[in-house]
Amino acid sequence: MKVIKRDGHMVEYMPSKIEDAIEKANAEVEEEDKASPTQIRNIIKYIEHLGKKRILVEDIQDIIEMKLMSIGKYNLAKHYITYRYTRELVRRSNTTDQSIKELIDGESEYWNTENSNKDAKVVTTQRDYLAGITSTDITRRFLLPEDIVKAHDDGIIHFHDADYFAQNALHNCDLINLDDMLQNGTNINGVMIEKPHRFLTAMTIATQLITAVNSSQYGGCTITLTHLAPFVRDSYNAYLAKYKKRKLSSEQIEKFAKEDLAKEITDGVQTFQYQINSMTTTNGQAPFLSVCMYLGETEEYKEELAMVIEEVLKQRIEGMKNENGVYITPAFPKLLYVLEEDNMNPKGKYYYLTKLAAKCTAKRMVPDYISEKVMLELKKNEKGEGDCYPCMGCRSFLTPDRTISLGNIAKAKNYIPGKGKYYGRFNQGVVTINLVDVALSSEKDPELFWKIMDERLELCHRALQIRHKRLSRVTSDVAPILWQHGALARLEKGESIHELLHHGYSTISLGYAGLYECVKYMTGHSHTDNGKGKEFGLQVMQKLNDACKGWKEAEDIDYSVYGTPIESTTYKFAKALRERFGVIKGITDRDYITNSYHVPVFEEIDAFTKLKLESEFQKLSPGGAISYIETADLNGNLDSVMEVIKFIYDNIMYAELNTKSDYCQVCGYDGEILIDENLEWYCPNCGNRDHDKMNVARRTCGYIGTNFWNKGRTQEIKERVIHLDNKDA
Repeated sequence: MKVIKRDGHMVEYMPSKIEDAIEKANAEVEEEDKASPTQIRNIIKYIEHLGKKRILVEDIQDIIEMKLMSIGKYNLAKHYITYRYTRELVRRSNTTDQSIKELIDGESEYWNTENSNKDAKVVTTQRDYLAGITSTDITRRFLLPEDIVKAHDDGIIHFHDADYFAQNALHNCDLINLDDMLQNGTNINGVMIEKPHRFLTAMTIATQLITAVNSSQYGGCTITLTHLAPFVRDSYNAYLAKYKKRKLSSEQIEKFAKEDLAKEITDGVQTFQYQINSMTTTNGQAPFLSVCMYLGETEEYKEELAMVIEEVLKQRIEGMKNENGVYITPAFPKLLYVLEEDNMNPKGKYYYLTKLAAKCTAKRMVPDYISEKVMLELKKNEKGEGDCYPCMGCRSFLTPDRTISLGNIAKAKNYIPGKGKYYGRFNQGVVTINLVDVALSSEKDPELFWKIMDERLELCHRALQIRHKRLSRVTSDVAPILWQHGALARLEKGESIHELLHHGYSTISLGYAGLYECVKYMTGHSHTDNGKGKEFGLQVMQKLNDACKGWKEAEDIDYSVYGTPIESTTYKFAKALRERFGVIKGITDRDYITNSYHVPVFEEIDAFTKLKLESEFQKLSPGGAISYIETADLNGNLDSVMEVIKFIYDNIMYAELNTKSDYCQVCGYDGEILIDENLEWYCPNCGNRDHDKMNVARRTCGYIGTNFWNKGRTQEIKERVIHLDNKDA
């Protein structure tokens, strides 16, 4: 007889283990309550006479409890149950202990590759991971129902960021209201920060605020350069005043003031870039920051904003020096460049900025591009007006503002009545459904597929409700920088953030993964076929949106569909699918599944067809989406980059170009670092395979990773096909 353990492994039946367990309970009771050796043997014989080839360990334990009570050994049965429960706690704690040991010893592939922007060897990162292991343990044992934990473990769903969930104060990502904090003052650690009076000071304070905000959450955050542009004028006016005092001519005054201002902009941007990349948040990494460059956000300070955008792009093109003094591609901040009429018209005043952005993209993989034209069509606020705004972090988009009629519920000091509000809003968290598992569980039966989909969506819904309810207990005191001092709100001390979780002020996300594999299994076609596969794929996406719409209407909570950036989870899902369903060619035979609605990385398709096709799916992923194309080295072919940018402007809301930006510290090679058949990185010039002696930057799920990846993600990177070569577009 085989015994099936809790982890699914089978072992040989050993009656001595039953005897040992009952004897341990025997030792805890009085003599008259003990089971005799004969009674113990009878229980063992009963189990053996069941004649089962396989039996669950839980079933054996249930039988022991039943038999002890049937012979009147109630007190003994009670102690056996207690012993059984205690052993369960020990098992769970040992899992946590093992995770901690593997992390500290550097033995765990999972922790060493969990986040491509975190180095698990560094003490600050280890401290964050240690806290995360503890939080995950508490979350699993006390905060989530068993069915949700099991579904998470089985790869049916993914409950994101369990390593932060034990702290009910933490949310996912946000748009920082930097304008309110800089213009109206703020507070960091009890120290009042007053309005700065020059650009360099504003840039320095901004980095401090960003680090403080990012340390009070677990996701990405975004600022806009528009909020820093007014301080450029303040500096210019200060220089004008300085030279006027010297009684110089008006020509000299203007000339010297502009020269000084140009230097201050350079110094300010350099300070910002160095501090963002050298600071460490409580999460053990540089702030997960995106910076928006959107000329259309201001008319009054557009000239000043253009100057800052230009300098940011120039410095990013140059890159940052690594420890050997070689300029490389930094991971952060992620840059977001908004395409609009002012910078897309070749005869326009700001077209030069778009050409500079194209050069930056070819060299450093950023900026990413948001089409104002497309976004205004897709994002309509409650007044029916189109709004354009950046994402929070790598791809999370707020739903259009539904709080205009409610007024200033966040009590922001820069609130403008009647206008859509985005800065100061945030996301409550994510739970992701594994679409591939839904398909495989249905065994290609369409009716069963939609039935299972409904069940899984409700499972995700309950998990999301748990996230929401946990945040609803939070008061402003838990993170003053967020809720009291302007980053997200200006609430009173002790005031609940509950209202900000409703009415559309914040979002909560239903993630999804593996649309390609789901559609391929159910229809035999890719969702890129412009036929049966595509039609079914759009039906699946619409189903997700319909579910979110129903939940939103019932609860006044902004559920939204989110194309999950599953960095490490893509590997976890792939392994879980193989364990549950075996190896299915084209579906479960890789160590990853496809992110969100994307065309699979191995499918041959040209850049423009890919972007056009994905634009239809992007519309149905309103809470989070980004499309990309893989390119060859385009540094010498910026015309092709500009053609792609123009196509993005006309056709898709948010997209990026993935180039290569590597460096070998051994031989100085600055071409593409390659991956061999064993998924090991190596320099094709000198053969160097030491991760510590090479700099590799690859786009991972919307942001740039620089600390290497797990096996599944590495295979996905290796199999990426080129969508745009180095020829004329």
